[in-house]
Amino acid sequence: MLAEAALYLDDPDFRRNALVESLANPKNTYSRQRLDAYALKTQGWDLLPEWNPQSVPATTAMAGELRAHRPLALDPATPRLWDGKRPTTMAGWVALGREVFFGYPLRVEIFMNWALEHPDVGERVGVKPAADGTYPGVRLFSDVRGRTALGITCAICHASVDDRGHVVVGDARRAFDYGALRLAYHADTLVPVDPDLARRMKTWGPGRADVTEDDDEDPVAIPDLWGLRHQSALTQAGTIKHAGPTVLAIRQETQLLHSNHQKIRPPRELAYALALFLYSLEPEARAVASASETKLVPRGEELFAAECKACHSNAALGGPPIPAERVGTDRALAFGGARGTGKYRPPALVRVSAAAPYFHHGAVPTLEDVLSPARLEPTYARSPLGKGAVAGHAFGTDLPAPDRAALVAYLRSL
Repeated sequence: MLAEAALYLDDPDFRRNALVESLANPKNTYSRQRLDAYALKTQGWDLLPEWNPQSVPATTAMAGELRAHRPLALDPATPRLWDGKRPTTMAGWVALGREVFFGYPLRVEIFMNWALEHPDVGERVGVKPAADGTYPGVRLFSDVRGRTALGITCAICHASVDDRGHVVVGDARRAFDYGALRLAYHADTLVPVDPDLARRMKTWGPGRADVTEDDDEDPVAIPDLWGLRHQSALTQAGTIKHAGPTVLAIRQETQLLHSNHQKIRPPRELAYALALFLYSLEPEARAVASASETKLVPRGEELFAAECKACHSNAALGGPPIPAERVGTDRALAFGGARGTGKYRPPALVRVSAAAPYFHHGAVPTLEDVLSPARLEPTYARSPLGKGAVAGHAFGTDLPAPDRAALVAYLRSL
C-alpha cells in the first residue's frame, strides 16, 4: 500500500487506468461523470485548484453563539488541515486519514446551523454533541472564497454518538434523518422548497437518504464501514470494482470534489490517507451473548456455511455482487441510472447484530425478521417503510424455527 501511494499520487496514467478498470457499468451516470473528467491531465478535474482547508470542530459553545444570534468566526491563525508533508509510514497515513474523515468539509451545510441553533431539532434528527462538547461530522471552516461557514464531513454519516456521548467511528449514524432536518429548516424559516423534493425527503426517515446522481427514487441505508478492505466492490449496487487502495482513494477524491460542487479538489494525499484510514477501521467489542444463545452458535455456524456462505464468502463475510434478480429485493437502486449495475453487493456481516435496519434500503428491522417467512406476506407490518411484504432475500426463511434461531445466534456472535 505504501508503494502504491506514489503511483496514485504521481502518475496520472496509473490513476486513469485504475478508474477505467474499476467501473462496473461505464454507462451509468456515476461512471460517465468520471470518465469525462478524471485524470485527463490537461482538462477536466485535474485543472481544479487543490483545497487544503482551515477547519475546526463545531462545539456546543458555537451552538450557544448561534442561539444568541451572534456570527461564528474562525481564527485566521487556524492551521490548514494538512501540513503538506506526505506521510512515509502506514501509521502516518492512517493518522492523516482520520483528520480527513472528521475534518475535511464536504460542503457548506446551512441546515447544520439550524440543528445546532435548535437543539430539540438536532436531537430529533441525530445531530447531537459527543461527551467532549463537539459535534462529530460538523465543522466550522473557511470556504474557498474565505467565508466562514458550517459544513459536514464523512463523520456525519459514518460515526455515531451513543447514549454516553462516546463516538463510534465507522458505525453508521442510523439516527441521522437528513430529510427531516431539511424539512424542519424549510418549515421554520419559510424558505421555499420544491414540493416534489419535500415529498421525497419525507419518505427517507432515519439512516436513509437519496444522494445518487439521478432523479430516481432510490434512497439507501447508511452503511457501516467495517471490513471495507475485504470487499471486492464499493457501494450497495457494486458500482466500483474494488481492486485496492487506489480505487478507494479515487472514490474518495471524486466524492469530495463532487460534494464541493466541482469547484475544488482535495490534495490527493488526503484522499489516499482517507482510504487507508477506512481500511484500518475495526468495530468495538460486542456485547456478551447470553448462555442460552451461546449454545446455539455452533449449530448456527453450520447453517451459515450451508445457507449463506456462497454469497457472504470473504473475510468480512461480504462478497462479490449478485444479480438483483437472484436477491429479489427492491430493484430501484440496482437498475437506477445513477449507479446501477443490475446487481447488489452482499454486505459485510461484521457486527451485523448492530446494523439494523437491514437490506440496502433499510426495510427490515431485526435479524429475526430477515429470516422470518412472515416478512414475505402482505400483512407484514414491522417494516420501517410501512405495511406490506418486504420481498426478496428469502434465503433461510424456509428453515424450521429452531434453525432460524440458531442462525440468528451465530450472526449475533460475529
